[in-house]
Amino acid sequence: MNLLSLTRVEFQKIRRSGILLILFAATVILWIPSILNAEMNFTMGDKGIPISPEGNYFIQGFLGMAWFMFPGSMVVSTVLLSQTERGNKGILKMLTLPVSTTKFCLAKFLVLLTLALSQVLMMTGMYYLSGAIASHTQGYDLLLPLPYVLKEAGIVYIASIPMLAVFWMLSVCIQTPIFSMGIGLASIVPSVLAINTRVWYLYPMCYPFYVLAAEQSRLTENGTVSVMESAPWITAAMVVTCVCLTAACLRFGQAERK
Repeated sequence: MNLLSLTRVEFQKIRRSGILLILFAATVILWIPSILNAEMNFTMGDKGIPISPEGNYFIQGFLGMAWFMFPGSMVVSTVLLSQTERGNKGILKMLTLPVSTTKFCLAKFLVLLTLALSQVLMMTGMYYLSGAIASHTQGYDLLLPLPYVLKEAGIVYIASIPMLAVFWMLSVCIQTPIFSMGIGLASIVPSVLAINTRVWYLYPMCYPFYVLAAEQSRLTENGTVSVMESAPWITAAMVVTCVCLTAACLRFGQAERK
């Protein structure tokens, strides 16, 4: 079987797992406070922050997603994805097939990437739905143009790939789900501190949050986050992704083969 066929099989395995429902519920929960507190977007000027109401509505919602909700959802999804085989010893049957474990590992990671893309698209859709509701209640258009929103959502998704590789490596290398999930969730918290250092690009869990913090800095014109330095970031991101995926491929199925 080739990688594409294996990926289709993996999608079939999670069809009834409820992962997509979890991602959707997390996205809905995130935007409810934005609707309820929509009037706060008009008071930023009074606080000395020069940002438009529509810009603030967008950036605050997406910052909340990028800091914890999105990474946290991906940690849970990663653990659930890795447990689809371990729960009923299905991985033992899988390892008897004449297919390399590397392909199995990469197929599952491709599914994880697709789940991440799905949640980013859900986030974008809920932004417009919640923004329409908030615009109606406030009598002011709080929605930004679609091309701009899609561009920022796309940057967040691409920036999250190294982080997803780290989470996937943790779920493969750490057999106990609660420990894997705990370490993954704990690694998200320092993102706020990491983005304020010069070597932020060495901490992949802060990448999605950083790109939006940098955009907030651009929108307000007085933010504290510096302009992104693409050269070290791209290099570090590629190294982290390759190292984590290599480690995951080497470790995938080792415990079950013993």
